[in-house]
Amino acid sequence: MNFDVELPNGTAAVSAEWAEASGRGTVVVAHGAGAGMEHPFLVGFTGALNAAGFSTLRFNFPYREQGRRMPGPAAHAIATWRAAVAHARSLDPDAALWAAGKSYGGRMASMGVADGMSVDGLIYLGYPLHPPGRPEKLRADHLPAIAVPQLFIEGSNDPFIQPLSQFEQVLSTCADARVQWIEGGGHSFEVKGHKRAPEVVGASLAPLVVEFAAA
Repeated sequence: MNFDVELPNGTAAVSAEWAEASGRGTVVVAHGAGAGMEHPFLVGFTGALNAAGFSTLRFNFPYREQGRRMPGPAAHAIATWRAAVAHARSLDPDAALWAAGKSYGGRMASMGVADGMSVDGLIYLGYPLHPPGRPEKLRADHLPAIAVPQLFIEGSNDPFIQPLSQFEQVLSTCADARVQWIEGGGHSFEVKGHKRAPEVVGASLAPLVVEFAAA
């Protein structure tokens, strides 16, 4: 499956994977900056959501389709998010819809929602608050403008949100934000001394999303 994205330099087709489930809603899922939609972490995450009754749509950003490793302009990613949400709504028009993303993918979703994209909630799988070791380079100015509920699933050892006191201060500026901590987890929720396959790690986060969506 694919869908089209209207970009300033023309139309781009991006790959997508739709899995229909039993009607609890739709979760649209974007990948992180360094891996595409077929990463085992996301496959495990969406598979567990499907088993819990949620339909899912995974998709690629245009730069991945073009074989590039580094993301393009944020405006291109936001346009892709808007197209992905519209495509998911066309597949199940009556479903509640949540936008979820690993790191970069979640941040781009949040920027889209701050700019008017309509979803029922946002789910961050490791929000990249700042580059590792650069807490002064915050990526949070737009978060207070978001009115829908936001779920931050975060590893307590993630270098993208250290110091944790700064991260908690950012959350306090949000209209409706909650955090679920993965104790000892890094940016991909790896825990030292507890080796698990990426698809298992991704699947383990799905119950937190199910709880959030039911609230």
